[in-house]
Amino acid sequence: MTKTKDTSAEIFGFFTEIGIINQLSTALLAKSLPDGVHPSHFSILNHLVRTGEGKAPVRIAAAMQVTKNTMTHSLKVLEDRGFIEVKPDPDDGRAKLVYLTLDGRRFREEAIQNVTAMFERIIGPEQISIMRRTHDDLASMRRHLDDNR
Repeated sequence: MTKTKDTSAEIFGFFTEIGIINQLSTALLAKSLPDGVHPSHFSILNHLVRTGEGKAPVRIAAAMQVTKNTMTHSLKVLEDRGFIEVKPDPDDGRAKLVYLTLDGRRFREEAIQNVTAMFERIIGPEQISIMRRTHDDLASMRRHLDDNR
């Protein structure tokens, strides 16, 4: 596909809108979390629920697109709060695996309820309709980008 000037502007505009939506929604999420817990920490819990736990920190870091050091710090915060456990890998004694605790699962569910309540105050029928129409297409785009990073 040859990209014309118009197509380039469309591509840039599309991802700009998604980026702004991400910034605004992340700010709402941040307001709903307790002090010391950041949206990036919530994202780790959400990732483990979505993709399965028992993942190596380096794999989680790759999925979150952060450095190993950043992930180590984030996992320490979550472990100190009792939201995860980091255990030795039974197949490789030098490696570690990350598991959610019951408190971590509860915290994630409460965070989802809190941020959803915030969204429900500002999202009306028109926005719900937009979300329903675009959800599958956005999920398809995310999968495509994930497969091609």
